[in-house]
Amino acid sequence: MTTAQRTRVKVCGLTRPEDVEAAVQAGVDAIGLVFYPSSKRAVSLSQASRLRNAVPPFVSVTALFVNAAVDQVQAVIDQVAPDVLQFHGDEQPDYCEGFGKRYIRAFRVGAPGLDTPASLLDECRRYASATAWLFDSYSAGYGGSGHAFDAQLLSKVSSATDSRPVILAGGLTVATVADSIRAVRPYAVDVSSGVESAPGIKSSEKIAAFLQSVAAA
Repeated sequence: MTTAQRTRVKVCGLTRPEDVEAAVQAGVDAIGLVFYPSSKRAVSLSQASRLRNAVPPFVSVTALFVNAAVDQVQAVIDQVAPDVLQFHGDEQPDYCEGFGKRYIRAFRVGAPGLDTPASLLDECRRYASATAWLFDSYSAGYGGSGHAFDAQLLSKVSSATDSRPVILAGGLTVATVADSIRAVRPYAVDVSSGVESAPGIKSSEKIAAFLQSVAAA
């Protein structure tokens, strides 16, 4: 008899303590804090420290960066103490590994050079040291587009024997997450705009409903 794997859930782009509380109460496994100044969900070091202090044990904290200077990342490590780093830009493997912390590498599926199953897997393999590979949809910016991508592009990643745990992001909502889980069978899903009432403002009702849809899948 086999047991179905539970799909983990991360809610990203939190900016308010009450949203951290709502996510924790709903049963999330992780929260994400954004340190990309161009994002509507970006937080300062002082904000992030307050949010981090609101996170109880056994819920992990991820710090998200996009092409950040080394000293910026180190300041977040020193002052916020995230459990995992997440890189969403053009960071190279040696940069990601240079902080001595576990990291998640994000890939913008459908971008030039990442628009076939084979090319996507080739790029992922450059980051074999990552604790997980996260797949988001390609857009002019970096993440947060709210758009989905063609799950068939993950076919070689999903079947590769050397694949890292797959985290699915991009366009996930209460209405779409169950079908996305069934199609990809990811280790985890990562949601941001899909559980918001406004950019950076999470809805406790949407978070709870999203967790219920994940559990049902």
